[in-house]
Amino acid sequence: MSPDLPPVVPSVTADLVAALSPRLRKRLDAGVTKLLARPAVREGDTVRIAVDDETDVVLRAPGGTVTDADAIRCGCLLAPDCLHRAAAASAAPVAEEAPASAEVTETAGETGTAPTEPDAATAEQRAAARAVFDAAAAVLEAGADGAGAVLQAELLHAAHTARLAGLPRASAAAVSVVSGVRAARSGDPGHRLTDLAGALAAVLGVAHRLPHATGPDLGELRGTVRQPYRPDGSLRLYGLFSEPVLTATGYAGAVTWTADADGRLYTVSDVAPGGPARATGAADRTVRIGDTALTHRELSRAGLAVSGATVSPTGRLGAGAGVRAVRASGAAWRADPLDRLWAVPAAEQVARALNGGQDLLFLEVTLAGTVRETTGDCLLADCAGLPLRLATAHDDPALPCRDNLRLLAAAGGSRLRVVARLAPGPYPRALLLATEHPTDPGARVDLGLDRLQRADLPAGAVAPPARTVPTGDEAPLHLLRRRVHQAVPGGRRVLALAGNRPGDGTRLRRLGLATAGDLLDDLHAAAADRSRDPFGRLLPADTGRFARAWLAAAVYTDEVERALCAAAWGAAVNEAAPAAAPGAS
Repeated sequence: MSPDLPPVVPSVTADLVAALSPRLRKRLDAGVTKLLARPAVREGDTVRIAVDDETDVVLRAPGGTVTDADAIRCGCLLAPDCLHRAAAASAAPVAEEAPASAEVTETAGETGTAPTEPDAATAEQRAAARAVFDAAAAVLEAGADGAGAVLQAELLHAAHTARLAGLPRASAAAVSVVSGVRAARSGDPGHRLTDLAGALAAVLGVAHRLPHATGPDLGELRGTVRQPYRPDGSLRLYGLFSEPVLTATGYAGAVTWTADADGRLYTVSDVAPGGPARATGAADRTVRIGDTALTHRELSRAGLAVSGATVSPTGRLGAGAGVRAVRASGAAWRADPLDRLWAVPAAEQVARALNGGQDLLFLEVTLAGTVRETTGDCLLADCAGLPLRLATAHDDPALPCRDNLRLLAAAGGSRLRVVARLAPGPYPRALLLATEHPTDPGARVDLGLDRLQRADLPAGAVAPPARTVPTGDEAPLHLLRRRVHQAVPGGRRVLALAGNRPGDGTRLRRLGLATAGDLLDDLHAAAADRSRDPFGRLLPADTGRFARAWLAAAVYTDEVERALCAAAWGAAVNEAAPAAAPGAS
C-alpha cells in the first residue's frame, strides 16, 4: 500500500480485478510489487507511474479520491483490461465510498420523519452479509501472508455490495480487514497483529449475526454512515518520542509521536524495506512532511506547525503537496501542554485502551528492580501503588531496547515518567517505549533508538539480581490465544500443521476454563478437517466451519483477557459488544 497514490474506492478495485483474465490474476501480486517499486509523480489531482520507458499508468483523483475505473488509465497494449490498472488500484490506499442512495441518516436539526427500518433484514441484506462472511472467511483461510490482491478484491467487492444493501457497518469492517492485510503485507508501521485479528473478528461477527438479527440488534449491526475523513486544517504539535519499526516481513524505519494542546496524538513515519540498521538510521532521516528539515530524532523533542494538514483515522499525518510544516518550539514532559497526558490516572488510560481507544500509557513510576519471565527479564515498577512490569518493545539485539532496560534496572528507587504500550494480560504489564533520563531532569530517552551509558545512572547504582516468579506470561488462556493469533498471518494451514498439543484442552478444563478447552479442540478439528471424495482426492476445505470456530475462540479470548486486564489495573470497562469498525457507528 503506497501513501504516494491517491485512495481508490473499493468498487473500482473490485471491478478492475474482476476484469482480469485468469492468467493475469495469477500475476497480480507480482504486478503490485513491481508497481510499488516505481516512482509516482504527482501533478495536481493526477498521479503518473512509469511502468517502463514507454508505458505510464495515470490515476486521476478529482477531490483527492479515485471514484471511477475510467480514472485509471494505462498506455499498454492490453489496456483497458490490463494488469497495470488493477495493480495500481490494488496498491493504493482504500478510500471510503460515498453513501449509496439507499442509505439515509437523520441529520441533527432536520424536521420530518426518518424512514422506518424493517424489523428483519431484507433478502438483499442477508445475501450481502453472507457474501461478506464468505469473502472474509477466505481471507482467514489463506492468512494475511497468503491473501493477495485477488482475495482482497473479492472482499472489497463484498464490502461494496454490503454498502449498496444498506449495511455500512459490515462494509466498513470489511474494508478495515483489507487495509489491515495490506499493512501486514507491506510492513506498514501502524500494523499490529492484534489489530488485524480484531478487524477479522469484527467483520466475521457482524456478517455472521446480521442475517438472524431483529429489532434494535439489527439496527446496531446495520450501522450508520459516518462523514468521510477530511483535512484537519492547522495543527500545533509537540514532539513526544520516536520508536523504531522492525517487522518480520523485511521492513524497517521509525515512527515519531506528537501531541497537540488538547492531548490528541499524531504520528509521522518513515518505513521502507530494510533491517535493523535502517530502523536505527531512520531516526536521523528528515521528516517527510512539508518544508521542515527536522529529523525524527529532533522532532521527538521539538515541535511542528502544520497548515493544510491531512490526518488518517489512526492519526498519521499526510505528506501531500498541499501540506506545509515548519519547525516550532517543543515542550518538556512536565510542562504544558504535555504534562496533562500524565495527569490522567492509569486506570482511566487503561479503560480507554480496552474500550477501543489509544493504547499508549503515560505513567509515573518508581523503579524497583527486575523480574524474570520466560521471555526474558523485565523491569518491576510501582505505579501509584500498583506493581507494574515493564518489558522491552523489541528484542532484536541490534536495537538498544534490552540493554537500556538492564541499565535502568540499576536505577532502583528512581521516580520517572515513562511512555509505554499496554500489554493486555492478567497482571499490569506494558511495553516500555520512552522514559525521562535517570539523572538529567528535563531530558528524555527513546529506548529503542537512544543508548544509555552507565554514566547516565545515579552514582553507585547496581542492578539487583532478577527475581524469579511464577510464569504469569504462560497463563492458561495463552494456549488458546496463541492459536487464534497464529491463524491471522498463516491461515488454516498453520493450525493444521501445528496440531493440538496433547493435553492443552484438558489443562484448560482442569483449571476451570472448560469453554476455552472446548473451543481450542474445535478450532484444531476445524483446521484439520479435510474430507476426501470416493477416489481419495481432497475436497475443498470448509472455510465457513473454520471461520466460525476461529471467531468463537477469538471472541471468547478477547472478552476474558479484557476482563482480566481491567481487574488487574482497577479499570472500569464497558460491558457492551466490541466497538464498531472504523467508518461506521
